[in-house]
Amino acid sequence: MNQLEKVFGYRGDTMHLPVQNLSAAIPFYETVLGFRVASRAEQPHKAAVLTRDHVQMCIEENGGDPAQDGCAFHVIDVKALLVEFKMNGLQNAPSALSTEYRDGVAWTVFYVVAPDGLCYWFGERERAQAEETTR
Repeated sequence: MNQLEKVFGYRGDTMHLPVQNLSAAIPFYETVLGFRVASRAEQPHKAAVLTRDHVQMCIEENGGDPAQDGCAFHVIDVKALLVEFKMNGLQNAPSALSTEYRDGVAWTVFYVVAPDGLCYWFGERERAQAEETTR
């Protein structure tokens, strides 16, 4: 079963991700990425806390530039997650699955750029390497 296990903000903060229009952004997160709105606020900015599996993040109309921010998600079964997103109607073509190395660790990854401009990295530690490190 595919799951989002951990989240890390590109700028260190997953709870203040900028969007230009909160109402226009939310449907993508709910319909395509499978998040649900846990709470909403009007002050100090229009904001929505989004949750899925073991993670939460907040998108808000805070005046920031969405093209300069986003999150990285550690995932269980990244291939199934990509299939899920496509079946949910992902329109912005995600990157193809590829291998990236982070601190000497191999990850199977793909990227999604949301319609609001935020960029998301979804990665799963490659199994052979993950098994070796647990021995």
